[in-house]
Amino acid sequence: MNTSLLDPIVNQRVSEMAENLVGSEIIKLAGEVKEKIKQGEKIYNLTIGDFNPQLFPIPNELKDVIIKAYQNNETNYPAANGILELRESVSRYLHTREGLEYDADQILISGGARPLIYATYQTILDPEDTVLFPVPSWNNNHYCHLTRAKQIMIEATAENNFMPTAADLKPYIGEANLIALCSPLNPTGTVFTESGLEEICNLILEENKKRGDTRKPVYLMFDQIYWALTHGETRHYDPVSINPDMKNYTIYIDGISKAFAATGVRVGWAFGPEKLIMKMKAILSHIGAWSPKAERVATGKYLDNDDATDEYLFSFKNNISKRLNAFHQGVTKLKEEGFQIESIPPQAAIYLTVKFDLVGKTTADGTLLETSADVTKYLLDEAGLAIVPFYAFGASKKSPWYRLSVGTSVYEEIPELFERLKGALSKLK
Repeated sequence: MNTSLLDPIVNQRVSEMAENLVGSEIIKLAGEVKEKIKQGEKIYNLTIGDFNPQLFPIPNELKDVIIKAYQNNETNYPAANGILELRESVSRYLHTREGLEYDADQILISGGARPLIYATYQTILDPEDTVLFPVPSWNNNHYCHLTRAKQIMIEATAENNFMPTAADLKPYIGEANLIALCSPLNPTGTVFTESGLEEICNLILEENKKRGDTRKPVYLMFDQIYWALTHGETRHYDPVSINPDMKNYTIYIDGISKAFAATGVRVGWAFGPEKLIMKMKAILSHIGAWSPKAERVATGKYLDNDDATDEYLFSFKNNISKRLNAFHQGVTKLKEEGFQIESIPPQAAIYLTVKFDLVGKTTADGTLLETSADVTKYLLDEAGLAIVPFYAFGASKKSPWYRLSVGTSVYEEIPELFERLKGALSKLK
């Protein structure tokens, strides 16, 4: 008998896509952090683009209506594109909060933003079509791989707060079928200026005018999941508000995950041209990437409660801003003391962009920090500081920039964190 036929290792071939799917650098780093915490080390884990629900719980009013929806047995299959009541609530929310006019049939509800991004890629792109996107950015490379699309990555610069410009995109616009942008940007917490986004919109419209009916248009996927979390004088700008002609070509990605600390509630929405939204609905109806019906019912009721949403956002944003400003001030103080560290002033989201220019430095035991990975490990080992290097978001392996997330940070621990960080930096030569 040929036992090799029964060997579970033999002949387990998979698709080329699955075989070559790259794991998340953030998850890899998170594993190292968890191991250190397990061993009893004090780690300031600022890697996670999420919230500690003990520090940042979802709104009480939202929690109450979720519980009530389950008590009312709202547990059967939801409509594939989202229950009408929620889509109508989202339509009203977009109108009152952003001045955007989208009716219920132009809105698609799903289990958070990720299925919506995947559906956008699948709806617009044929295999070997091209996606143009800046780096650092979140997961566009993985969605390109999943949909077998070509990718063109543009490395954005600190001089532009890591936001891409029309000049960056213009050399490649003729090849693109989809441009994927995010503002406020994960991982940087920075935003487009009005003029910067307007120039990109004009570039897209000019290109589509050239294409006419002979080629598929270039579409824009605009991820604005953090748009409600702007700080200080920062303003959020979006494509259709800047130029109404963009409405034919823009799919927005949005939801409650970030604005209401509801990452685990899993209610997201996309909105855009009705034909595209209906095709996305068809794709997701086969996948079943739905948020639970009770959460949909509850989210619709909550979004209609203007007083509750206003009160929550005011308090929530203040708590996020307080942390971001404290970290920025701490970094600035160390920079003034001569350490090779700096940060971009907080603009939006839950992230601070921090630079550790430490490659070439030598540790106390004589070890040379040769790479950004060496710097990341040194900060974790010596300062207990866990943050994510920009190369995890597609930037160059040589990039000295990092994402610092405050969604799990304990405000009272920030001073002791900087004491440890200063001690670790002081040991370098």
